[in-house]
Amino acid sequence: MIELEDLSVQLGKRLILSNLKASLKGRAIGLLGPNGSGKSTLINTLLGFHPPLSGTARIFGKDIRTHAKELRRVIGYMPESDSFISDMTGVGFVRYMAEISGLPANEAMERTHEAFFYVGLGEARYRKLGTYSLGMKQMAKLAQAIVHGPQLLFLDEPTNGLDPPARQRMINLIREIRDTPGMYLILSSHLLRDVEECCEEALILRDGKIAAYCNLDEERRSNRKFIEMETVGAKEEFSSAIEQLGCECAWFSNGRAKLVLPPSVEMRQLYNTAAQFSVQIRKINYRKDSLEDIFLRAMDGKFQPEKMKAQSNVS
Repeated sequence: MIELEDLSVQLGKRLILSNLKASLKGRAIGLLGPNGSGKSTLINTLLGFHPPLSGTARIFGKDIRTHAKELRRVIGYMPESDSFISDMTGVGFVRYMAEISGLPANEAMERTHEAFFYVGLGEARYRKLGTYSLGMKQMAKLAQAIVHGPQLLFLDEPTNGLDPPARQRMINLIREIRDTPGMYLILSSHLLRDVEECCEEALILRDGKIAAYCNLDEERRSNRKFIEMETVGAKEEFSSAIEQLGCECAWFSNGRAKLVLPPSVEMRQLYNTAAQFSVQIRKINYRKDSLEDIFLRAMDGKFQPEKMKAQSNVS
């Protein structure tokens, strides 16, 4: 769906994205990373708002440098920030956005009504946007993003500011859109739960570079043992010995650690290794490996690059 080919982007004198190389092929991809990691810049670059400093990207095989206008016809964008004309009615605004996307006036109006009923705002479509609640504005942004029937949908923080019932309605709509044949979406969010509930794959950025790209379905189906461990007396030698067993380790303060055990490693081997280095294991909790764990490993630089390449063609 999206190919990133040594993509670098500079804003002012600051390099925001640095040599991104990836082949994004999933139907629903979550875009994650801490503030300032480059998520919004990547989306805006793919939309044609920021020219690449070097390299390029391809969407459905078309270069963003040379086919920007053509690509905008097949892309829908739900921005994080409100971009409304407050004195316009909801139906007037969305129809206007549909026409900008290339639909004839009559078809744009028909699609607008359909989009408003689809997102649950049919009764409010003639109200002025300035009177909408936060939840209604989020739904109106989704309506204008899908009104022209795009093939690729960018959703930037779609559940931002929503209360639990409104968030669940938004998540349900995103899942429905995801399951529409021929539809692809990129969901950027600081909420790991949103990505975990809606996406098949996750791209994690850190400091303008790709920290991890993984298939969430494969991670969920894996039989890896994930544990949290509290120790006393653990030093670097113990950590090295654990890693030599084939474990992935992330150490925190006060002797706490998160470990992923390969199938070949048994719990007794951890206890034997601890005894060898005079380390006390005070507590062990089993946990299912989650997107949060993947994210934390990526932030610590612990994500395995060999596995990343094998799963998603990232280099």
